[in-house]
Amino acid sequence: MKATQLYQHLEKDFITPKMSDEWAQYMNSVADFLSENFKKRSMGLVCDFATEINKVYTVVFPSREVMQRILDDGAQDAMLFVHHPSIWDIKKTPDVFQQMNRNLLQQFKNRKISIYNLHVPLDNFGEYSTSVTLSKVLGIKPEKSFASYYGALCGVFGKTDIVTVQDLRKRFQEAVGHKVSLYNYGDNKIKDRTVAVIAGGGNDIDMLEEIVKAGVNTFITGVAVKNEYSQKAHDFAKKHRINILGGTHYSTEKFACISMVDYFKKVGLPSKFIKGRPVMEDM
Repeated sequence: MKATQLYQHLEKDFITPKMSDEWAQYMNSVADFLSENFKKRSMGLVCDFATEINKVYTVVFPSREVMQRILDDGAQDAMLFVHHPSIWDIKKTPDVFQQMNRNLLQQFKNRKISIYNLHVPLDNFGEYSTSVTLSKVLGIKPEKSFASYYGALCGVFGKTDIVTVQDLRKRFQEAVGHKVSLYNYGDNKIKDRTVAVIAGGGNDIDMLEEIVKAGVNTFITGVAVKNEYSQKAHDFAKKHRINILGGTHYSTEKFACISMVDYFKKVGLPSKFIKGRPVMEDM
C-alpha cells in the first residue's frame, strides 16, 4: 500500500480538527527526524520514512527494546504505529517521557520504516479507544463517555457484572497479567454496578469531579501511585469515597494497540503487536 494512502485512512478515521497535542515541543533531541506536520500539531505522521508500507507494527511506547525487535524482525517498507511518540518512565520524574533512540531512528530511516502516532485520537471514545478496549477486556459494558481531554473524551462509564471492588481487582489482575493497586477509599460494594474507566493517566481532580457528579464510587485507571503530583487527587478521592484501582500506564493502554492490529488488517495490511513492559512504580 502507498504510505500516503494509509496515512489518509488514519486521518479520516481518527483525527478531528478540534483535537490537539503537544509532544513536539519536548522532542528537540530527535527534531531532525520529525515530519513538518508533526512539528506543527504533535499527532499523525511522526517520521516520514516510507513510500510503500507492507506491514504495520503496533506498540504503546517506542522503547529501545521494541524498536530493536522490529529491526530484528527484518522489517522494511513498514510502519510503526505508536500510541505515544515518547517513552514513559515515572521513575525519571519530572522527565517522565524519554525520547526515542537516535541510532535506532536512523536505522528505521534506512529501512524505510515510518512512525505514526495517535495519542489523543486513540484516547477518544470509540471502537479502538484506550478506555473502551480496556473496559471490554474487563467485562465492563461502555455506556457513556466523559472526561474532556485535548478535544477528545477519554473516559468511559460502564456497567459491570461484578459486585465488589475486591472481585473487580481480581479480574483486573487477570486481564493485565500482574498485580494491580487498590486504594480502597469507598464502600466495598460497587455502587449501581457502574464503573468509571480512564486508561493511562486519569487520576486527576477534574476527572474525579465528574465521577463524583455521576454518583460513581469505583474508578479504574493506569497511573494511580500516590506521590507529590497526585496527592490532591487521592485526598479528593478519599474525601468523596471513590475507590481507585491502578494497573500501570502501559498495561491499561495496550489493549487499544492490540485492537489496532485488526484495524490495519481490515485496511488490508498484515499487522503485529509488539509487547512492552509495564512500569510497576505507576501504581
